[in-house]
Amino acid sequence: MSTSTPVLFIHGLWLHARSWEGWVDCFAQAGYDASAPGWPGDPDTVGEARERPEEIADHGIDDVVSHYVKVIEALPTKPILVGHSFGGMIAQRLLGEDLAVGAIAIDAAQIKGVLPLPLSALKATLPVFKNPANKHRAVSLTPEQFRFAFGNAIPAEESDDLFERWAIPAPGRPPFEAAAANFSPHSPAKVATDNQSRGPLLLIMGGQDHTVPKAVTQATLKQYRHSDAVTDILEFPDRAHSLTIDHGWREVADSCLSWLKTQGL
Repeated sequence: MSTSTPVLFIHGLWLHARSWEGWVDCFAQAGYDASAPGWPGDPDTVGEARERPEEIADHGIDDVVSHYVKVIEALPTKPILVGHSFGGMIAQRLLGEDLAVGAIAIDAAQIKGVLPLPLSALKATLPVFKNPANKHRAVSLTPEQFRFAFGNAIPAEESDDLFERWAIPAPGRPPFEAAAANFSPHSPAKVATDNQSRGPLLLIMGGQDHTVPKAVTQATLKQYRHSDAVTDILEFPDRAHSLTIDHGWREVADSCLSWLKTQGL
């Protein structure tokens, strides 16, 4: 049995779990037991996900959290969590529930209590919100929509290539749940930000991100003001929502590894 610390990578909307392949290899080389299990309903490949969107549809935030709880329960020790976008929200929820020893949330979707709603974020998620019925469907992006939501800080050719390699349909339920979070006392987007005993958390933001603008991450940091647990923030000023998959992903991964080392993880 491995004695290495487990690391779970959690993807967000519109990306397949295999988009973490480089990260998994990088963290494994650094000595971690790294893996990237997909969301409930995720097929094994990008092609299968595109062919069978109905398997992805109608999974909400609580469904995804419960799925990863089961994954964590099967591990020999509590893991480190690294989540991107809605995966970053999921990582924060699990950390707040003391199911991880630490977490890194990269361009994380807004949690309950975060108020800023920049126009670019509305435009990035418009493919979901333009039809209320999408709450129960899986929604796909076009290459142009992907370029605005993910690839606005990289060349168009690279964005289109990333779309072809990693983009899959995404369940519409999580964005609807996040949008209603501040009006729902029992929102699934609520995170135990006041937990004093949780492990350390690093929030990473891309300064050019359209989908999760830096104002959202800065407001997320403020939600942790009532906890003395470690909560750090790191900005990549010239990066956007594609920062985990584009040509500069290794810089972000190395920064994560360096921060984990400073935390004794």
